[in-house]
Amino acid sequence: MKIGIMGGTFDPIHIGHLLLGEFAFEQFELDEIWFLPNGNPPHKDTEEMDTSLSHRVAMVEAAIQGAPHFKISLHEAKEGVHSYTYQTMLEFHELYPGCEFYFILGADSLFSIEQWRYFKEIFPTCTILAAMRDDKDIADMQKQIAYLKEKYGADIELLRAPLLEISSTTIRERAAKGLTVHYMVPDAVADYIKEHHLYR
Repeated sequence: MKIGIMGGTFDPIHIGHLLLGEFAFEQFELDEIWFLPNGNPPHKDTEEMDTSLSHRVAMVEAAIQGAPHFKISLHEAKEGVHSYTYQTMLEFHELYPGCEFYFILGADSLFSIEQWRYFKEIFPTCTILAAMRDDKDIADMQKQIAYLKEKYGADIELLRAPLLEISSTTIRERAAKGLTVHYMVPDAVADYIKEHHLYR
């Protein structure tokens, strides 16, 4: 099986995440997309997290209902333990030896990946799908891909997906003010945020 991996805090998951997964699924003919909520991301203090892990997991589950090719993986959903991409990908290879993995990331991450912990360990474990923001970035993206391929032997492909100026931060700020977040998140997620008074 060909599995796309989308990691993140998903605080909350939004339409941009889902579209990125859908375009990766179609463009690279993947079998499934696994959404991987991170319980304790190394780049954030736990105190910075706006929402508990259980709420973030529940919102991912609500968002992907009705999409059989979208799954949730709780592999990194551990509070109090930092999860690193290189560890997760190595463990996935041990757990699912028949699977081929595609790690989906945004343009910003492609340019900062050398700052990740043990980033070189990631490259042998997967094909990286780097999402373009828009056509203006294509030359810079291709240059960075060529650099990473030449220096580290990385397998990286451009993922063409629509540019959506939606961020989890904006959604949290709107929810805090009592403004609607419909159309930015799936209806089930908007309902969940309202029902549980999140970000207020």
